[in-house]
Amino acid sequence: MESKSTILLHNITPDEFKEALILSLKEVILELLLETKKEKPLEYLTRKQVAEIFKISMVTISDWNKKGILKPYRIGNLIRYKSNEIEEALTEIPFRRYN
Repeated sequence: MESKSTILLHNITPDEFKEALILSLKEVILELLLETKKEKPLEYLTRKQVAEIFKISMVTISDWNKKGILKPYRIGNLIRYKSNEIEEALTEIPFRRYN
């Protein structure tokens, strides 16, 4: 058989309790949001990885480099892309409602 426990609150009105609870929840939610927004460790992607992400050809990758859509980095003979810049390269298309 389950035992039920009762919590008694003294010297606090239901509205004060509600406000304190809301404030605590807001603080916890804010902490969680800040944790999820922390920068991911910087990752460098190859041309092939970028092509796979966008499902495009290597020729398109070269074309996007020339057009400035992507920003490649070179170290020796290697070409790499910063993962965060790949995400930033995506641009939002505003939704247009047609009547």
